[in-house]
Amino acid sequence: MGTPAEDLVAVVRLLVDDPRAVSAEAVEYDDGVELELEVAEDDRGKVIGRRGRTIDALRRLGAARGAREGRDHDVELVED
Repeated sequence: MGTPAEDLVAVVRLLVDDPRAVSAEAVEYDDGVELELEVAEDDRGKVIGRRGRTIDALRRLGAARGAREGRDHDVELVED
């Protein structure tokens, strides 16, 4: 298991057409971490998913990881 950002990138790369364009940056806060996810513009819909189900699942994975560490982990899809 790597850092939260590395783990998020590994999962998202399996979902998209352009895995080389996937990156994530962890922004540390007092009470947790915000994982800022970037993907190619054409892959944004795949990461969001139908009715937001895919991004919600990624957020739940982040929350589960954060619960194990005793911190909040938020996942946000950022635009260029």
